[in-house]
Amino acid sequence: MTTNELLAVTAGKFSTWYGRPHTVAAYAPGRIEVIGNHTDYNEGYVLSAAINMGVCFLAAPSPDSTCRLVAGDLMEEVAFDMHRVQRDPDTMWANYIKGVFAKLIPHVKNGKGWHGLFFSTVPLGAGLSSSAALEMSAALGLCGLYGIERPPLELALIGQAAEHEYAGTKCGVMDQISSLFGKEGHLVKSDFRTLKVETTPIGSNFCFLVVGTNAKHALVDGAYNERRASCETAAAWFAGKLDHPVKALRDVSMDEWLQYKDQMPALAAKRAAHVIGENERVLAGAEALQRGDIKHFGFLMFESHHSSIVNFENSCPELDFVVDQSRRIPGILGARLSGGGFGGSAVLLAHPQDVASIAQALSGPYLKKFGHPCTVHTIIPSNGARIL
Repeated sequence: MTTNELLAVTAGKFSTWYGRPHTVAAYAPGRIEVIGNHTDYNEGYVLSAAINMGVCFLAAPSPDSTCRLVAGDLMEEVAFDMHRVQRDPDTMWANYIKGVFAKLIPHVKNGKGWHGLFFSTVPLGAGLSSSAALEMSAALGLCGLYGIERPPLELALIGQAAEHEYAGTKCGVMDQISSLFGKEGHLVKSDFRTLKVETTPIGSNFCFLVVGTNAKHALVDGAYNERRASCETAAAWFAGKLDHPVKALRDVSMDEWLQYKDQMPALAAKRAAHVIGENERVLAGAEALQRGDIKHFGFLMFESHHSSIVNFENSCPELDFVVDQSRRIPGILGARLSGGGFGGSAVLLAHPQDVASIAQALSGPYLKKFGHPCTVHTIIPSNGARIL
């Protein structure tokens, strides 16, 4: 479904529900993480992309202070007063937008609420960040409705705050940044120390496939916390050893890791190797794209997954199978896990003309191996969030 088709469908739902047309429309895409795994909280780098699937949010002014919000897939409504915006555990889908609006209220110049409805083409549970797309579409739509002008990076941080305070997810800000700053045919390069964002071209002759494993794995808090703590331990260790400031693993080179790895706590050394290597892979990947070396970029994706297996230990048999098969299938240029790991999705780099044969070559063996199917979505790096 194109963005225009999504807008038409969403507008029809809005008019049917409220009996009048919308006055503002906004769209925000989901995202994929291409290289840069667990680097964000280590003040490192990530290469990501806005995708060709997203959320459309429509709104119109309310006659009073009441806000009404409808989920267009469920056709279910939540209503609340704009002066009493509270988290509700029974309607989690509404909390993302409530959290965004709560941060925008100080900029609202009148006491009128809004009527809103959203509809999405981002598949849930596929690791494509439907929540960030919802937050950014709502942020732009509500800013448009109230005449609020805020810089994109501030809107990204508002979306992150909504996740933390209203959805209960302590995420980074990579998803929101990717949704806002995406550019057709480009990847988004984010620096999570300075929050500087750039785009780097990948061209129209390449796309990504996101392969959902449907694996029954979960990112257990203990596993995530151990890895984060190990990274902090490693950074503190290097800070006491190196003759330059080390605030995070972003400040340590692979040469320095190789020099000192045998003196470090073993687990911290392994975790550090992944993060340090990922940061270097992101920078090398951006340079490879600039010079048109897509073969080397794909190699870096495979190397990233290998590090996830050996050093960070955040993969799983299903993800490893997809990546291992990808090395054998003609037309796949690179593959790795995407997101937190321990399940979820793998991202593959390919030419658009090879998508059908790749999906067929993966699906049969995967079903035979694990007894349940995988899902395959074609992802095209696309433009970021915008008012329609």
